[in-house]
Amino acid sequence: MNINEETKNINEKSNSEEGEDTGKEMVPPVANSIHRSSSRPQLDLSGAAIQGNFEERDPTILLPNQSDDISHLALDIGGSLIKLVYFSRHEDRLVNDKRKKSMKERFGVINGNRRSFPILGGRLHFVKFETAKINECLDFIHSKQLHRGDNDNAVIKATGGGAYKFADLFKEKLGVSIEKEDEMDCLVAGANFLLKAIRHEAFTHKEGHKEFVQIDHNDLYPYLLVNIGSGVSMIKVDGDGKFQRVSGTNVGGGTYWGLGRLLTKCKSFDELLELSQRGDNSSVDMLVGDIYGGLDYSKIGLSASTIASSFGKAISENKEIEDYRPEDISLSLLRMISYNIGQISYLTALQLGIKRIFFGGFFIRGHAYTMDTISFAIQFWSKGGAQAMFLRHEGFLGALGAFMSYEKHGLDDLMVHQLVERFPMGAPYTGGKIHGPPLGDLNEKISWMEKFVRKGTKITAPVPMASPRTTGLGGFEAPSSKGDTLRSDESNLNVGVLHLVPSLEVFPLLADPKTYEPNTIDLAEPNELQYWFTVLSDHLPDLVDKAVASEGGTDDARRRGDAFARAFSAHLARLMEEPAAYGKLGLANLLELREECLREFNFFDAYSTIKQRENEASLAVLPDLLMELDSMSEETRLLTLIEGVLAANIFDWGSRACVDLYHKGTIIEIYRMSRKKMQRPWRVDNFDAFKERMGFGENKPPRHKRALLFVDNAGADVVLGMLPLARELLRRGTEVVLVANSLPALNDVTAMELPEIVAEAAKHCDILRGAAEAGGLLMDAMISIQDSPREKSSSTPLMVVENGCGSPCIDLRQVSSDLAALAKDADLVILEGMGRSLHTNFNARFVCDALKLAMVKNQRLAEKLIKGNIYDCVCRYEPAS
Repeated sequence: MNINEETKNINEKSNSEEGEDTGKEMVPPVANSIHRSSSRPQLDLSGAAIQGNFEERDPTILLPNQSDDISHLALDIGGSLIKLVYFSRHEDRLVNDKRKKSMKERFGVINGNRRSFPILGGRLHFVKFETAKINECLDFIHSKQLHRGDNDNAVIKATGGGAYKFADLFKEKLGVSIEKEDEMDCLVAGANFLLKAIRHEAFTHKEGHKEFVQIDHNDLYPYLLVNIGSGVSMIKVDGDGKFQRVSGTNVGGGTYWGLGRLLTKCKSFDELLELSQRGDNSSVDMLVGDIYGGLDYSKIGLSASTIASSFGKAISENKEIEDYRPEDISLSLLRMISYNIGQISYLTALQLGIKRIFFGGFFIRGHAYTMDTISFAIQFWSKGGAQAMFLRHEGFLGALGAFMSYEKHGLDDLMVHQLVERFPMGAPYTGGKIHGPPLGDLNEKISWMEKFVRKGTKITAPVPMASPRTTGLGGFEAPSSKGDTLRSDESNLNVGVLHLVPSLEVFPLLADPKTYEPNTIDLAEPNELQYWFTVLSDHLPDLVDKAVASEGGTDDARRRGDAFARAFSAHLARLMEEPAAYGKLGLANLLELREECLREFNFFDAYSTIKQRENEASLAVLPDLLMELDSMSEETRLLTLIEGVLAANIFDWGSRACVDLYHKGTIIEIYRMSRKKMQRPWRVDNFDAFKERMGFGENKPPRHKRALLFVDNAGADVVLGMLPLARELLRRGTEVVLVANSLPALNDVTAMELPEIVAEAAKHCDILRGAAEAGGLLMDAMISIQDSPREKSSSTPLMVVENGCGSPCIDLRQVSSDLAALAKDADLVILEGMGRSLHTNFNARFVCDALKLAMVKNQRLAEKLIKGNIYDCVCRYEPAS
């Protein structure tokens, strides 16, 4: 049954969609503030402490005095859809990490910004169900035990008309009471949170093109929230809990649906919208050109195509309703109502001096042409001085606001850098549509995908459950069209799982965090997008082979590998069709999406065996390299070290050209070949400026106090490249922090793996041994540190810190709090590798000295970025801004 068939008229709904207005535009403005209920059992924060080991990206807060039965769940129950927002914790992971504790004690690394959030390390999930299938929603809540309370009077927050209509059903089926929250309170609270916390939440929509708008949360208020339900409410929002309804109109979504149903005999709201996409309103509307003989009325700025009178032609033509095409009638209605809403909204904003207008509500529901029409109306009436904006999560405003009505929900103080949106397996298939019953585990998830490949759209796709250590829940349904097309409506935007990580910070050494853009390559250009999609697709078979091999090549691993390939291919197809589906798209987002997809199918380190083999081979020749370096003068040694970093950066399993090299020689042979090609000048060559800063010039600047070395690949890259460079800096009295991934990505080295590599290297080098002991990296030294805290090594310390991500690239707006804390005393940043210094951060500026080192292992990137060729090198030194 269609989601609207159970109703006779949208205006007859007692269970209205979020923010629906009944058209009482004469109601006087009333200020409101959201009420925080304490009826739900509260989180007990006494004794709260952060837990988790040094390498984990999302540390969890342990609440020792808190019952595990507490859940956070809120709903917006409308006439057609139920929107559900719920919170899930990470599984408990108790790890005794003496190294991390000791390093913090010895070097005073204290992050004062960390707070005991009840949802630290947790996730917000957004799910939709058809109201007509409410039992599926109830089954879902029950299957995940979201309704459990620690007493017999468990309460769930809800808004929307259905909170009243279905209260008895929730009590009967789940044994919980529904606590009703005011719709307008919830709408505003949800909108405020999203606009402040999600970086690419707001977007414009013109002529089918989405463009995301970055909004400074310090300059958000006031704004006008136009909620188009049956009628229209216009709400002036001045701050958290500060808003008032300033205007409205009774001509809204109900008017469109009601008149459309009478005039076209459509059975559903969506059917009426679909008709409008095939319509021609000029056969129904009287245009300016119809009055002036096809000419513009240029004197007052009206073009011939401007609508002079909606449905005006029906006056003069001798036709009956049957003589007009339903498609034309639907389009004329849509334009008439959208233009009027747009005009009233703009005039209201103009009268109140408001710059920003956001639109939401049942009438919009992600429909591309509706957004285009409203956008045109705002642009027309404002003469281009204002623009309509829309929200990616607009369907969940009410449910999110109801969630925030719980006391101590922990969302109020979250900042944009502390939220990470991820898109699980089901995202390509959903298009923001309706979800069904849940899948129990990863095995069921894979089984569904196998059936989907065999049977296409004949099966119904349910909601996958979050299996341990996966990226969480993502709902999806069977594609509504046959063949290769995943969806029928390109306008829908997906909503992912929102990971809340209050331990993430903005990298403090960025020169201007507000204007910082990590991605160097703009994927908005279709040819660029197509090229990188092809690169990722071509690399997929090799990646699957490595992932399956890392799990022993078992039948289960092969099955998961096949499912991963299908899932990631579906992501690529979805984004090729609609690049803005998951928000603003950059190459870094694509690479991280791939790694998250691998983890979702329980491949946590696809290159683990390869990394171990390459580490061992490189460590075996390290002593000879160090001996060779020590025989050189300081000036010669510095150049040789930079050459070594660039040469060793060739070992990159993410590059097709480099993968081909692996089949032609051993790691040492490839390294020697790469070293021989290190002839200056490099394509980007600022080595002389860096050498001068290091003291080899007329001036003798002070040594750097602390250097952050962002390392790239395992094996020769880190062992024969970055570790000798770190050793040189230590020899000069500069503290060194090796910054590595929190989670595996391709063959990148992780912060968990580095201490063992350093310990092995330290066996052959007194400088590294003393520095590693001083930095707390050697476990035998750790024992003496714990037993004799007063004894302190005189060596300059070498430390390791996780960067907070699991991608080949890095977004410096979201780094681990430990890295942010160590960065505050740093005066040199070295970014190494294509992912961290070319794909991202090539244009980044810092308040300290910065050195970007990379070998370009992609011909297109070399041509586009440095006007060079594959295997050209970049040594880009930038003094402190």
